[in-house]
Amino acid sequence: MQLSLRNMIPSIWERASLQNFLLLSAIILILTHYLKRRRRNLNYPPGPPGLPILGNFLQMDFQKPQVTMQKFVKKYGNILYMNMISQNFITVTGLPLIKEVLANQGDVFIDRPQIPIQLQIFKSSGLIMSNGQLWKHQRRFALMTLRNFGLGKKTLEDRIRMEAKYLIEAIREEKGQPFDPHYVINNAVSNIICSVTFGNRFEYHDSQFRELLKTVDEVMKLLVRWECQLFNIFPSVMKFLPGTHQKLFRNFKKLESFVEDVIKQHKENLNPEEPQDFIDAYLKELSKDNIHYSFNEKNLVYCTLDLFFAGTETTSTTLRWGLLYMALYPEIQGKIQAEIDRVIGQSQQPTMADKENMPYTNAAVHEVQRMGDIVPFNVPRMAVVDTTVAGYYVPKGTMLTTNLTALHRDPKEWATPETFNPEHFLKNGQFKKRESFLPFSIGKRACLGEQLARAELFLFFTSLLQKFTFQPPPNTQLSLDVQYSTTMSPLPYKICAIPREM
Repeated sequence: MQLSLRNMIPSIWERASLQNFLLLSAIILILTHYLKRRRRNLNYPPGPPGLPILGNFLQMDFQKPQVTMQKFVKKYGNILYMNMISQNFITVTGLPLIKEVLANQGDVFIDRPQIPIQLQIFKSSGLIMSNGQLWKHQRRFALMTLRNFGLGKKTLEDRIRMEAKYLIEAIREEKGQPFDPHYVINNAVSNIICSVTFGNRFEYHDSQFRELLKTVDEVMKLLVRWECQLFNIFPSVMKFLPGTHQKLFRNFKKLESFVEDVIKQHKENLNPEEPQDFIDAYLKELSKDNIHYSFNEKNLVYCTLDLFFAGTETTSTTLRWGLLYMALYPEIQGKIQAEIDRVIGQSQQPTMADKENMPYTNAAVHEVQRMGDIVPFNVPRMAVVDTTVAGYYVPKGTMLTTNLTALHRDPKEWATPETFNPEHFLKNGQFKKRESFLPFSIGKRACLGEQLARAELFLFFTSLLQKFTFQPPPNTQLSLDVQYSTTMSPLPYKICAIPREM
């Protein structure tokens, strides 16, 4: 019996519905992408052509992003447009453009992009990834509180100098034998921010704290894994699937639990009249009437974690690069030690006041930061309104990265851009500031802890070279190869710290 037309259409659809649906969906997506490109302002910045839907996603090497990006910059110029699935972003290269977006248009590019993997972890809270009034209130409170507890004052300098003594004793215990300096340096640097946020330091042999530092290190590495990048594309699907992104979430929960336990202890012992650290000060703020909505106990956890991460990872990584460069450039190490012996000697500890009389040591610290290149594209920003950069149209919501790798290796700015050379920061034997040196960024969202980091780098670095000469282990070739994570760190290495005989 023949089917009527009315019955035939559902019958055909039932037999081929899935295939038709997938084909129709693909056609709609491709057509939407095509029409979107047609509607695009013709004055967008130049960039590599992308695929429908995926954009330039498959062209990026997420393990070595700066290598890929430098190729594109060389081909397309100092302002580069790319698309990753649904996210547009631009990368600017060169000091004039970096100053334009971070300083001149600082209020336009003041927000952080809402990246799914970071939203899953930080919920748009804390100090680093928050935006708007929430960010302004939390940053203002954090700066005020850090200053109250010694930021920029001699009290905090004294804490760093005391910690340097503990670090020297810990390294002396190695008796000149090869050792991995990673976690002992991590512990020393972390103890400074811990003393401000938690009110106490942690012993280097504290297994629980050592495990916590390893968890932090693992979180930084996991964030750049491909599963986490895939989570940024398909968050609603990936959150139900197994993979290293789930390990990332579990590790971050461990860190949250640690901070929550510390906060609980602080609440039990709190004296509102005499807050001892950042957590005490925040809890005191929570007890006030009419405080801003952003002040709550959950945000205290995120702000504390931000301070802990930022106050540990970048400075610790820079110091590890510093010891590696000293072992690879013994003649430079010798010049630094000669200056230390002349200005400070062996009987006194270095102080920040000594820095003015130690231009070569100061220059070497800056050169470690330049060559270490630990945050190659800065922390990303996002345009809050439509704007133009270098005459090109940049729509609201576009993510911005600034190419610090190219800036710090620009042959027009640096005499030997690929070589470790403290002379880059010297002129006629005196320290010379360089405008093209921006490891802490610039503008309203520049690094909150820049002043602390500068003090830690000078005091720890100088104290270590005052007491030890760093050498490669016998029959070992040290490498400057990079371990890619959220920051660019040296590959794990062992080094010998030979006590200096005076």
